[in-house]
Amino acid sequence: MTTNAFDLSSDQRTMLDEADKFAKNELYPLAPRMDNEEWWPEHAFPMIGEAGYFGLTVPEEYGGQGLDFFTSGLVSQAFGRWNYALALSWIAHENLCLNNIYRNANEDQRRRYLPGLCSGKKVGALGLTEPGAGSDALGSMATTARKVGDKYLLNGRKIYITNGPIADVLLVYAKTAPEKGAHGISAFIVEKDFKGFAVAQKLIKMGFRGSQTGELVFDDCEVPAENLVGKENEGVAVVMSGLDLERAVISPICVGMAERALELTIQYAKDRKQFGKPIAEFQMIQSKIADMYVWVEAMKALNFKVLAEANDLEVGGGGRGMIHAQTAASIMYTANMLNRVLDEAVQVHGGFGYMWESEVNRLYRGNKLLEIGAGTTEVRKMIISRELLK
Repeated sequence: MTTNAFDLSSDQRTMLDEADKFAKNELYPLAPRMDNEEWWPEHAFPMIGEAGYFGLTVPEEYGGQGLDFFTSGLVSQAFGRWNYALALSWIAHENLCLNNIYRNANEDQRRRYLPGLCSGKKVGALGLTEPGAGSDALGSMATTARKVGDKYLLNGRKIYITNGPIADVLLVYAKTAPEKGAHGISAFIVEKDFKGFAVAQKLIKMGFRGSQTGELVFDDCEVPAENLVGKENEGVAVVMSGLDLERAVISPICVGMAERALELTIQYAKDRKQFGKPIAEFQMIQSKIADMYVWVEAMKALNFKVLAEANDLEVGGGGRGMIHAQTAASIMYTANMLNRVLDEAVQVHGGFGYMWESEVNRLYRGNKLLEIGAGTTEVRKMIISRELLK
């Protein structure tokens, strides 16, 4: 698929509309309980897989859909509108784990792991962040992997791992040559039943509740040598390419959430009456809605542009050059503008917007993660400026 100059193609519009209908009908009803109880709907992933929304970028021979990366961004946008917590879990599975394995794994690994992930019967996750390694995820990484015979023994901890408590398959990064720093990192496929692997705790969050997040422990975790992804000590290329694609496909969640916030605000302004008339008739409310609309449209424009730029990113690409800056710019801008959209949305909703059970409140509580995850706003600015000043 290719984009038109200023709009989606008819095929892309159809994909966005169909994903929107699916998310509204099937995922939206799950959102309140997920938020209230930190509940995980176990039927959701198999249902998403059955509907064809997993393995979008993976060829049909492995159980995927054989579509492009831009299409996955459209699905992320639609899911983000109606259940942003599930949208995040979808991305951790679809992009961080499944797509990364497809792009970087060998044929044997692809055939062993991709069909189950594409069907949604297996849940995927990525293990990168550690208690002492957040923004400096590579340099400060303490998890190690030591080869003993035909196995690697992994030791360390990973934290804030989306899907961690429920994952069946994890793409995990560890240092095989700690003395080499970031250039001594390797990638491994870890199964939840491997000896020495455990979920230390499930974490409770302010927003994105229900999207399961946890701390993982590797205590002499035995990983077969054939589960090394790529070459030993060359995992940094997998990490950086994956981070660029992650930023590009998380940005549409921001767009979807902002679209929903605008929709809710317009409806509330029409329905809510004060001083004898709907508040939509007051110019201050009209000004807020006009600002929100312009912010949302600008978010969409940059998001679509960067998705298109990342669409044909070669294997091993990313982590450098303007695509590195562009993906950082996309998520930085959409997350920051979502903050502004939601701030105005809650303001228009007044006291109702401050209530935990309101949908706009649920959206508001989710915003902050998007300015922190996949590299903080400050890290994004460092990436952008570094590439521009080279």
